[in-house]
Amino acid sequence: MSSHSREQTHPPLADTPLIFIDLETTGTRATRDRITEIAALRVLDGQIVDRFESLIDPGIDIPDRIATLTGIDNALVSGAPGFEDIAERFEQWLGDGWLIAHNARFDYSFLRNEFRRLGREFRRRVVCTLKLSRALDKSSHHHGLDTLLARYQLEPHPPRHRAMGDTMTLFSVWQYWARHHCVEKIEKLVLDQERRRSLPAQLDPGLLDELPSRPGVYLFYGHNRLPLYVGKSVNLRSRVLSHFNSDHRNDREMKICQQTRHLEWHETAGDLGAQLLEARLIKQLSPVYNRRLRRSAGLHTWYWPLDAQAPQLAGQKTLHEDVSGVRYGMFRSRKEATRALTSIVEQQRLCPRVMGLERGKGRCFAYQIGRCAGACCGQESLEAHTQRAREALEGLRIRHWPWAGRVAFKETASDQEVVYHLVDHWCYLGSVEQLDQAPAVDEVAFDADTYKILTRFLTNDHENISVIPLDV
Repeated sequence: MSSHSREQTHPPLADTPLIFIDLETTGTRATRDRITEIAALRVLDGQIVDRFESLIDPGIDIPDRIATLTGIDNALVSGAPGFEDIAERFEQWLGDGWLIAHNARFDYSFLRNEFRRLGREFRRRVVCTLKLSRALDKSSHHHGLDTLLARYQLEPHPPRHRAMGDTMTLFSVWQYWARHHCVEKIEKLVLDQERRRSLPAQLDPGLLDELPSRPGVYLFYGHNRLPLYVGKSVNLRSRVLSHFNSDHRNDREMKICQQTRHLEWHETAGDLGAQLLEARLIKQLSPVYNRRLRRSAGLHTWYWPLDAQAPQLAGQKTLHEDVSGVRYGMFRSRKEATRALTSIVEQQRLCPRVMGLERGKGRCFAYQIGRCAGACCGQESLEAHTQRAREALEGLRIRHWPWAGRVAFKETASDQEVVYHLVDHWCYLGSVEQLDQAPAVDEVAFDADTYKILTRFLTNDHENISVIPLDV
């Protein structure tokens, strides 16, 4: 649909009921906190035609810091209706009006979650005056309500930080804009916002137009370029937008949206390049909201020499070396490694004493209660026990590096662009566009996440991936 035909589906603002609204809440998390007060003005053709105002009993305690800020405490809402008591009346009062709010994502998220708790879906067209202020005055960096009042020399409507006072204050700012900007300009900005309604208020909307629909890695930054989140996708545009569309249901997504100030991305030839780059950037930047793929202080593995009766716990160095025995599993701590082996021993009725998990001689306690097949006391041969143990651990077996040295994973993009990902003994060395650009690289530490990424791609067929040995 053309932009012209789409705009025709919207009535002019003068003919549209505008609902100026503000909420007070018990906190900032819409999925956990609750509404304590609602105030709204119904405005038609620039005139207030109706009001809605109600305290709400949130059903949970109001924190002291919130009570100090808003003046709304537990005593004040005692006896007030719950949201479920006013939901039907409030929704009918809204009618088909557009919601107008400052940092509208906050208010809209709370309303949607309150209705969702009642088993109902709540959807309205929303205009964020914080975004609108940024569009009207691009030279200014601060757009809070208090800042706008001072900038426009407007008087606040008391009480501040109460719902009706802030709603009236917001309407005063809107009236100022209506007096100093032509209605066509405001309508255009509102419709632009409708098209981009899912973007965080602090994020430059122009970045959205530049996002490519191809593989890559994206980075969300907060205040002072604090890394918030690193992600990857085979379709950058679709994945980034999905973050902003899902914040109402997920606390982490909502926090990311609220704090995001800047967006960057790096295009890659395909999914392999995106996964490798994502893992590297997360370890380099340690973003606030990434937990997976973070750098580990040191990995452990169960190393089983070929002539031994049991595995022994080894450090990360063993993962990178050529060894004659077999390595099982990659664990981020000795405790995690021991817990994993103990679980397998118990499930398979292996002997914890023979497996090195406990000291002593003779019958182990597990045998006495029927949880060991008896390798500790001759009821099961050590050869049979060893075979059973190795079979039980097979699912954790770490693959040996199948090449003599470095290789290049050649990845071909849909537009036939080629990138070579350099790898040595499961260690990612970097990516180049030409093999003769491959730099000399010092020894790189084994990385569990890189190992998992590469083995997944080797296990499954990928038409755009081939492996070129470099050290023959």
